[in-house]
Amino acid sequence: MIRSVLVANRGEIARRVFRTCRDLGIRTVAVHSDADASAPFVAEADVAVHLVGNSPTETYLRADLVIDAARRAGADAIHPGYGFLSENADFARAVAEAGLVWIGPTPESIDAMGSKIRAKEIMAQAGVPILSIEPETAQPGDFPLLVKASAGGGGRGMRVVERAEDLEGELTAAAAEAASAFGDDTVFVEPYLPTARHVEVQVLADTHGTTWILGDRDCSIQRRHQKVVEEAPAPNLSDAVRRTLHTAARNAAEAVGYVGAGTVEFLVSDGHADDGRVFFLEMNTRLQVEHPVTEEVFGIDLVALQVSVAEGHALPADEPTGPTGHAIEVRLYAEDAGDDWAPQTGTLRTFEVPSGPGLRTDSAVESGSVVTHFYDAMIAKVVAYADDRTQAVRRLDDALRRTRVHGLTTNVGLLRGVLADEEFVAGRVHTALLAERIADWTKPLLDDAAVQRSALAAVLAQARAASTSSPVLGRIPTAFRNVPSQPRRRSLLLGTEELTIEYRAEGRRLVSDVADVVDVSTAPAGVPGRGRQAVHVVLEADGVVETYRVTVADETVDVDGPAGSLSFDVVPTFVDPADVVAEGSLLAPMPASVVQVGVEAGQQVTKGDVVVVLEAMKMQHTITAPVDGVVTELAVTAGQQVESGAVLAVIETIEGNLS
Repeated sequence: MIRSVLVANRGEIARRVFRTCRDLGIRTVAVHSDADASAPFVAEADVAVHLVGNSPTETYLRADLVIDAARRAGADAIHPGYGFLSENADFARAVAEAGLVWIGPTPESIDAMGSKIRAKEIMAQAGVPILSIEPETAQPGDFPLLVKASAGGGGRGMRVVERAEDLEGELTAAAAEAASAFGDDTVFVEPYLPTARHVEVQVLADTHGTTWILGDRDCSIQRRHQKVVEEAPAPNLSDAVRRTLHTAARNAAEAVGYVGAGTVEFLVSDGHADDGRVFFLEMNTRLQVEHPVTEEVFGIDLVALQVSVAEGHALPADEPTGPTGHAIEVRLYAEDAGDDWAPQTGTLRTFEVPSGPGLRTDSAVESGSVVTHFYDAMIAKVVAYADDRTQAVRRLDDALRRTRVHGLTTNVGLLRGVLADEEFVAGRVHTALLAERIADWTKPLLDDAAVQRSALAAVLAQARAASTSSPVLGRIPTAFRNVPSQPRRRSLLLGTEELTIEYRAEGRRLVSDVADVVDVSTAPAGVPGRGRQAVHVVLEADGVVETYRVTVADETVDVDGPAGSLSFDVVPTFVDPADVVAEGSLLAPMPASVVQVGVEAGQQVTKGDVVVVLEAMKMQHTITAPVDGVVTELAVTAGQQVESGAVLAVIETIEGNLS
């Protein structure tokens, strides 16, 4: 019997496993890095063990430290979660050798299927169609090709190569990223089918010879090969294709004597047709990020079943009935679409996702959490379940509309764009759909009029907060002016756009051309944080009354209205000279580690030359010369940590061609 489980992971998956352990009466143990010391998953564990350091290679990827932590904390089992060491066969062996229970597949299965290259060989022997090509023999007609990491997933170490002359460089870049993310630089190449669908099958097997097939999931909505939206069951699949998928998944699991929860992934071409084609991609020998949608449509707890299998119990011979209804999951990332999807770091001033019937949130964060550049940019998964797909789409979009996230830019706009798209709503999805529609999916959620009303709510709340900050100011009417004929004028920044809002007092009323002001009042108890004030603003425009929840701080104003949320920066009256940087400065777009410096001070560069390569959240970001010029200043070295906005280098422009 398992009595205490250490989760060799962090964030939302650690919290997810802890939740089931509490339900089962199992004591929980967390391990954490320096940066994660105050993370919610650490607080939720019964006990926690500190792993000194921050980078995964010195903390969560250190098998010896994790096993030692389990020993010191008195754990008798280890659950690996996903990512990090979850598909490391040597770690699984070491856990067993230490006398601990490994909640996962056998090391032999991980060896066989954890390597995508070996897995394809096994599938080919089993007669399952595969996609494969040797890079040395690739011909111009074989392109585009897809370079992938053998030991991991999540889009890391993955590159689309359009031209033969780019293949060698992309193989090198993919290997470097794979080594950083998974500790293994092995990569392979396969033909790239941009309009196929990505469909996977959930399997669960015990040590007594029973294998369950728990339906399928569509994961075709991807950005840069990283899943963004997942759903179960996969829509618009013919019965023939679904049977082929399930049979192939069962054969894959049984071919390696699989035990525990795993996922077999496929590319599907013409999935709606009876003669649609199915190609094996890989098998993930672990729990998947998107497992909640399967749990919702089958009414099961996959983590509890993992624990039961690890304890040696047999699965019932009959698989659970299902799927019933439809579930959709979206991954909420801290990233900025307006800055080439750069990962965002900092403090989440507010993080609130609605709860209620048919809604589930698995999150790594809460209000006040700090998001660092050391780990993945995903901060939460939001799931909606309903009787059918149409209801699930509507329920999920409404939950995202009412979600309050302030302090960091996220992809919530993209997610709502996906859910509103007619192709997605109809279930006509494929892996290139996001790239094709991203311009539409990332348009502002609020129109200009709605933005103006939110800005008006913000400046009114600022005035209200100022008037209640002291007894003296409280006796001065809001919008008071020495010259009553002149309106009160305030400016705010929405991203890089400056908005100026005017309003004035007419007797006891506040008046603006943007909307009629119905009420401005201090919110009841429950101040949202030190140095922040909550204000309710009610506006009326064209006979429609809207209520805004506004949080005011010295440098920011967060507004949550009926159309969604916006965060404004307060425009300072004076500019600090320290904020001014030299012309031609290249700035770090996020906190990161410098992994490569491609130039020297005094060197001439051509537009597009690599200046610095940064690594943040396991992804590499290349900073190139924006113009032809000379590097007049080089401020960083390889291995250095930099903050967002730090000057990396200064390039002085040279007119004409460089000699």
